[in-house]
Parts: sequence; C-alpha cells; structure tokens
Amino acid sequence: MFESGAILIYLAEKAGKLLPADPKRRSQAIQWLMFQMGGVGPMMGQANVFYRYFPEKIPAAIERYQKEGRRLFEVLDSHLAHHEYLADEYSIADIATWPWVRIYDWSGISIEGLPHLQAWMARMAEKPACQKGITIPPRKEQPDELIKQAQQMVTR
Repeated sequence: MFESGAILIYLAEKAGKLLPADPKRRSQAIQWLMFQMGGVGPMMGQANVFYRYFPEKIPAAIERYQKEGRRLFEVLDSHLAHHEYLADEYSIADIATWPWVRIYDWSGISIEGLPHLQAWMARMAEKPACQKGITIPPRKEQPDELIKQAQQMVTR
C-alpha cells in the first residue's frame, strides 16, 4: 500500500469512519481528497521548497507557487462558505488538507480575506486528533535546523 490518499481511503473503509457511506457524499469526499493530492499538497510543497529551502531565491518560482497556493485557498474558502467541512461532514479530505493549509505562513502565503477558510482551520485545530497530530512525535529541531535539513535534501 502506498500513496497517502490511497492509504487514507483504505483506512477509512477498514474503520468504517471518516468517509461517508452515501455514494454521492462519498464521491464528494474523494473529490476533495484528490483536490488536496493533486493541488494543495504539491503546490504548498513547491512553495515551501522555493520560498524556504532552495539555496538560491528564484522570484518567479516563488511567486508562481505562492499565487497558485493562494488560488487553491480561495477555492477552499468559496466552498467552505457553504459547508462546515469539505465533504459536509468531517472526513479524510479535511484530514489530508488541513496540515498543508495550517502552514500557510511557512510557505509565505496569506490567508487574509479568507474568512471561511480561517473558520474551518479553527474548527480543525480544535479537534483532539488534529491537536495530537501536530505534537506527535515531538519536534526536536528548531525551524532553522529544519530549513538546513531540507536544504540539504533539495540540493542532493
């Protein structure tokens, strides 16, 4: 078993949780999961690489990925204006998307003017599982050390 989205679907199906049973709602959850897998995750990852980790600053690359990250956040904000969670109920789509969105500032992306996204982020942050997910395992490195480690990975 590989690929985080496939793993999440497998685990949700096995546990009978976090993925709606109703076919339409299940499809919506999987669509939002794929939005994260094909959009939010890759764009935030690239924004991080060029903004924080790449040894030379390439303004066009930084701007491109920050703008695309912001555009994706605007899509989320627009959707969340009418939905409490991405698939109406808390699901693997939220679980996969929130960790990327919560590090918006690390990527240099603003969430100003995105009130529905901000409210969703706050709802997610209140969930005990989300709180546990960002503290386990405990982070030993300081941000500067994390940047150095990541820079070494991208320059191999």
